[in-house]
Amino acid sequence: MSRVALLLLFVLPFLVVVSAAKASSNVSRSQFPKGFLFGTASSAYQYEGAVREGGRGPSIWDTYTHTHPEKIADGSNGDIAIDSYHRYQEDVKIMKDIGFNAYRFSISWTRILPNGKLSGGVNMEGIKYYNNLINKLISEGIQPFVTLFHWDSPQALEQQYGGFLSQLIVEDFRDYANICFREFGDRVKHWITFNEPWSFSINGYASGILAPGRCSAWQNSGCSMGDSGREPYIVAHNQLLAHAAAVQVYRGKYKEKQKGSIGITLVSNWMIPYTNSKQDKDAAKRALEFMYGWFMDPLTKGDYPLSMRTLVGNRLPRFTKEQSKAVYGSFDFIGLNYYTARYVQNTKHSNNGNKSYSTDSRSNQSVERNGTAIGPKAGSPWLYIYPKGIEELLLYTKKTYNNPTIYITENGVDEINNVNITLQEALVDNTRIEFYRQHLFHIQRALKEGTNVRGYFAWSLFDNFEWMDGYTVRFGINYIDYRDGLKRYPKRSSKWFQNFLHK
Repeated sequence: MSRVALLLLFVLPFLVVVSAAKASSNVSRSQFPKGFLFGTASSAYQYEGAVREGGRGPSIWDTYTHTHPEKIADGSNGDIAIDSYHRYQEDVKIMKDIGFNAYRFSISWTRILPNGKLSGGVNMEGIKYYNNLINKLISEGIQPFVTLFHWDSPQALEQQYGGFLSQLIVEDFRDYANICFREFGDRVKHWITFNEPWSFSINGYASGILAPGRCSAWQNSGCSMGDSGREPYIVAHNQLLAHAAAVQVYRGKYKEKQKGSIGITLVSNWMIPYTNSKQDKDAAKRALEFMYGWFMDPLTKGDYPLSMRTLVGNRLPRFTKEQSKAVYGSFDFIGLNYYTARYVQNTKHSNNGNKSYSTDSRSNQSVERNGTAIGPKAGSPWLYIYPKGIEELLLYTKKTYNNPTIYITENGVDEINNVNITLQEALVDNTRIEFYRQHLFHIQRALKEGTNVRGYFAWSLFDNFEWMDGYTVRFGINYIDYRDGLKRYPKRSSKWFQNFLHK
């Protein structure tokens, strides 16, 4: 046998396996169920800009970015953001041209109620803006998915009673939600009350890296106020109560006539035991309960997970019987945001006396195991690519929470904003294409296992203000030129989606 033939004998089987694996993970729209929605997601503070226009009142993010610019990577803010407030017609056309049939955006609470509450007056200019946006979307065949709260709570309520640290927020949120249902619900058929209550609670009140930037001084020298062992649990509790109150209003006054649905968007990493030991497996389950079960258990079972009740003790608020009844079953669908995964190790109880959410679950999360990363690193330091995690999380949800209707309301990856490369180079985002292809492949696998996923929203349509990272990272499938009038340019991933959606 010749050397070439011998080489082919060994290499060909390998090539066949590789090509078969590649072919098996190819995805196309036609492989998804009929009626499955594909869209992109955004939020008001990250996109709109125009913070002092149209009667909008200040939010905690306006205050946070202006009083603590050092806490934003580039010292920036969302004053202008990507100016979608003025460019929404152009932006909707870009969505339409790509082929998306749904768009998830958030309403800025203070565009509707500048002071956060009814007594401060309703801003009709804000209502007109969102009416125009919703009408434009529908005219282009794009379904609006509207989020009522994406972290930008009214500064007036923060000053008046501490915002989500007070149960007084429940009534004010209910009033705000009622206005939105009344004004927009004839056309909006999918409502999301809260975006990632976990992120708002933890990063706003435990680590202090998001507005309003509260945490224990012992935990972070940059903090001068807060209690990382109590406040995150109070804020999460009040978000759940406000969510349930809004759902009661919708179901009681609007749902029958408007024929829409209402849910909440949660975020979770997938948790993988560091070793096969029972201790690490238990720790991974606890980590999942402290991130995902924290909200899913009350929604589907009426109370917090046993692990949280046991380990957090009297720092964890308790539901009254009436509150438990209101929260239980208060959703028609669950929005699920998935980005990344973690290895989890069991840790022993700390006796240092300082209570914090970060240590309460007695688990240590890491992105490496034995020196090997869990997946390729993205632009943000917290984001490591682990596509199988979305399938695992969906299957876990099916098994643990009785297979609810799910929309993947965010999924995406970023790259660092490299100012030293050309525009043409910046539009080449092959990592993002592979990210989306693999995650859609794993969603497809979860669908075959009977999970009830109805739609998928990529984060994000455009590069935008990325909270504590400012404009230093880019999540968009379309490039925003911050140095040349915020012009929009399609990246390769935008063209990939266009091709995918038209197959």
